[in-house]
Amino acid sequence: MSRTLFLASESPRRAALVKLLGVRDVSIRPARLHEAMDAAMTPAENVERLAQHKARAIAEHPSLTPPLTKGRGKGGVVLGADTTVAIAGEVLEKPIDARDAERMLALLSGKTHTVYTGVALIEIETKRELSFVEATDVTFRALSTDEIREYVASGSPMDKAGAYGIQEDFGAVFVTRIEGDYYNVVGLPLSRLYVALKSFEPKLWK
Repeated sequence: MSRTLFLASESPRRAALVKLLGVRDVSIRPARLHEAMDAAMTPAENVERLAQHKARAIAEHPSLTPPLTKGRGKGGVVLGADTTVAIAGEVLEKPIDARDAERMLALLSGKTHTVYTGVALIEIETKRELSFVEATDVTFRALSTDEIREYVASGSPMDKAGAYGIQEDFGAVFVTRIEGDYYNVVGLPLSRLYVALKSFEPKLWK
């Protein structure tokens, strides 16, 4: 039986990272859910919850649901993920407009913030689940108003939590220090995810 890793995300950054895992068969199945952060939950709790919801939405899709023996469904694991940025008690999601992006970058300027990524795995046939959260601290140097405005004008920050990117993006020059998994800031904690997947479903590599 073919074992496929289904990525419940339309993020090109996550798609690129998943390829680094060495899994033989990867399928992109975006979970286009519009769910807001719950103010009663911590950033870590929120990203784990949202990752679970994304993974479940794809795992329960009719095209993947068993019985496999009747020609319906395809065996494998669904991977859901969600990332957010938090600083001084405020959660920074994707900016709603340019002004919001400028505000976020000004808030991050010269300070340390935390990037949280929630990861959820679901085995399609049995509905086994595994989820976890990885946190990475990122420090910005002091940014000038012109730097912030020019970066926002490029459009790059608009689809990124915290209004910046670190991989193949000008936002990388803002970062002076990272404590934790670099790839977690990009969108997936690769080392921890690899170990978790190897334990959860080793047949993804066969």
